[in-house]
Amino acid sequence: MLPLTQKTIQNSFINASLRERNSVTYPAAFDDLPWQRLDYLGWRDPKLPTVGYVVVELDGGPVAIMLRQTDGRIRTRPQCSWCEDVHLPNDVVFFSVKRAGQAGRNGNTVGTLVCAEFQCSANVRTLPPVAYVGFDVEAARQRRIETLGEHVRNFVRSVRDGD
Repeated sequence: MLPLTQKTIQNSFINASLRERNSVTYPAAFDDLPWQRLDYLGWRDPKLPTVGYVVVELDGGPVAIMLRQTDGRIRTRPQCSWCEDVHLPNDVVFFSVKRAGQAGRNGNTVGTLVCAEFQCSANVRTLPPVAYVGFDVEAARQRRIETLGEHVRNFVRSVRDGD
């Protein structure tokens, strides 16, 4: 992912009001983010613990969305819809996302199960276990990285386009 400024991110939100965009709290170490190892930028708002933000490069530019963690408890250990990691060291939570434009103003939302602290980029870069003799773990890791990018971009498109 290419490095972004806070102003660029603020202007790229598609489902947040002006008031919500102006009140975004960015990660403490924003200036030191490892941009080259991020497939998307995701973080939780330290002032609003149920709010998260995701920024992804889509159609030649950054697109940001605001997510809200739901209050309900999930009965079984869910799998992250984005990184699909089955050996997760972290929690997975359900986020609801207001759709962009008129659909969002009408109350339409979409939901997804995602790593609670948006650790997907790190999860997919961990070498997978050897599945069989001759298994190419590096190729498997590359596929996981590419698949993560596709899943996040497709989700953000569904927020933007209402699909």
